Amino acid sequence: MAAQRGIPSSAVRVLEEALGMGLTAAGDARDTADAVAAEGAYYLEQVTITEASEDDYEYEEIPDDNFSIPEGEEDLAKAIQMAQEQATDTEILERKTVLPSKPAVPEVIEDFLCNFLIKMGMTRTLDCFQSEWYELIQKGVTELRTVGNVPDVYTQIMLLENENKNLKKDLKHYKQAADKAREDLLKIQKERDFHRMHHKRIVQEKNKLINDLKGLKLHYASYEPTIRVLHEKHHTLLKEKMLTSLERDKVVGQISGLQEILKNVEIGHSYHAPEMKVGRSREKENTPEGPTQKGLREAREQNKCKTKMKGNTKDSEFPIDMQPNANLNVCKENLSPAKFDYKLKNIFRLHELPVSCVSMHPHKDILVSCGEDRLWKVLGLPKGNVLLTGFGHTDWLSDCCFHPSGNTLATSSGDTTVKLWDLCKGDCILTFEGHSHAVWSCTCHSCGNFVASSSLDKTSKIWDVNSERCRCTLYGHTDSVNSIEFFPFSNTLLTSSADKTLSIWDARTGICEQSLYGHMHSINDAIFDPRGHMIASCDARGVTKLWDFRKLLPIVSIDIGPSPGNEVNFDSSGRVLAQASGNGVIHLLDLKSGEIHKLMGHESEVHTVMFSHDGEILFSGGSDGTVRTWS
Repeated sequence: MAAQRGIPSSAVRVLEEALGMGLTAAGDARDTADAVAAEGAYYLEQVTITEASEDDYEYEEIPDDNFSIPEGEEDLAKAIQMAQEQATDTEILERKTVLPSKPAVPEVIEDFLCNFLIKMGMTRTLDCFQSEWYELIQKGVTELRTVGNVPDVYTQIMLLENENKNLKKDLKHYKQAADKAREDLLKIQKERDFHRMHHKRIVQEKNKLINDLKGLKLHYASYEPTIRVLHEKHHTLLKEKMLTSLERDKVVGQISGLQEILKNVEIGHSYHAPEMKVGRSREKENTPEGPTQKGLREAREQNKCKTKMKGNTKDSEFPIDMQPNANLNVCKENLSPAKFDYKLKNIFRLHELPVSCVSMHPHKDILVSCGEDRLWKVLGLPKGNVLLTGFGHTDWLSDCCFHPSGNTLATSSGDTTVKLWDLCKGDCILTFEGHSHAVWSCTCHSCGNFVASSSLDKTSKIWDVNSERCRCTLYGHTDSVNSIEFFPFSNTLLTSSADKTLSIWDARTGICEQSLYGHMHSINDAIFDPRGHMIASCDARGVTKLWDFRKLLPIVSIDIGPSPGNEVNFDSSGRVLAQASGNGVIHLLDLKSGEIHKLMGHESEVHTVMFSHDGEILFSGGSDGTVRTWS
């Protein structure tokens, strides 16, 4: 029996030597094998039983665990043990104890060899090995506990080799990704360099275009005054041509009439002038009329109307020897410091719609306000009681001005008319019609015989109060003429326009003597200072400019925007300039120090502003229909 047990031991030892290991398991492995042997080894195997089997092995019957103890054969000790086991199991289930997971059992040599043969495809060798191996086990020659496990080192080596292979695959993949990323990076860098060069080239081209544009603007600016002068000369020549044509036609008519009279005298018949005129007009009606002939005909008709009006009333003459400017003495006498600490004193609610203009009486403490509700009202100061209300315009009122005598008021309106009112009775005494669009502003000459108006139709007109007709129309602006002002005690006019220019005109000839450029937006208002040395203007972006009237050059530009500046006005000393702003603020500019003071009190847009004669009170009108006094 000892010899028989030595054979499998030598076979196992040969396997141990082939694997390079000892089958003597460590203490931990033996304990595991003993535990398995104690519990009993269960396994499945495939056994082929032949008919001529000479196996003398005696098989033992496996007892059935699920048996019942027959009555009379009960063992008290076994019953107690079973009850204790059931109680223990119940206690474990009630505690819901989580049993620790069993450690992974190392692969035994038997499984390792089988797996190795299967992996290598050696099926016949596997069959021989299994038949001999299980036969030895059944005979009891070989025991499971004597067979060790595959060493952990070998298993770890295999795991490390597999992990190494996976890492090599990942490394290869990462290298490929890195190479691809490097190529993409190089490509992006090249594109970046290309776009950078393209950007630099575009910036250079842009700077070049900007310089060219600036040069073109300067070049255009140098030609624009010349073009305007030529345009004005062209208009003047056209007027002279029209007048010459009219005189020629008049002389030709006189000559024709004299010739007819001579013929009739020679023949002995009387001459009937009306019949000759009718015959000539019929001949002209039968002939086609061109644009020039049409213009001549209209000019003749206007000339006939003017001749009739001249026959009824006489045209006023523009004064030659003007009186000295009385404001110069006022400015010299007023040496008190300028006032800026105005406080809101009274609020007069006069109009249902926005107030467009306020104006002071030249001699009395009377204020006139005009509104978009088509009304003008006369207020007594300081109480603000309404003395007179005038109505007659069919559209909103835009501006008003007093006659130098103070007895007459001129108003301009959106109904394209300028009206003169008798302040004693409140009646309209004269209406000037001639503008084709709304009239924005009006002003009276110092002599009182002329009223000038500016309109949305791009023209300004000078009206003769005595002859009740338009004496001259001022052409030259290319957009709406927003304001007009007579220079004090002179025949010079100042206009501001939406074409961003100021123009200075000779009222006697209707010729533009000078244009001032500098504003970048539509000019809303312009005015002379009391001494006549400066001009103040404001535009639709809140920029206020001061101009030297003697040199016709800009002095300073003050940006109080972006809200529009609606109106500017000087105080009697000429040291303070007030601006009515679209954001509801009144700005007071100290012309000596350059400081800007703000008056806040209007709830909405401020349309107009004006000082009293002594400069102690400031009047303002807003879009809320109120007139406010500041003192």
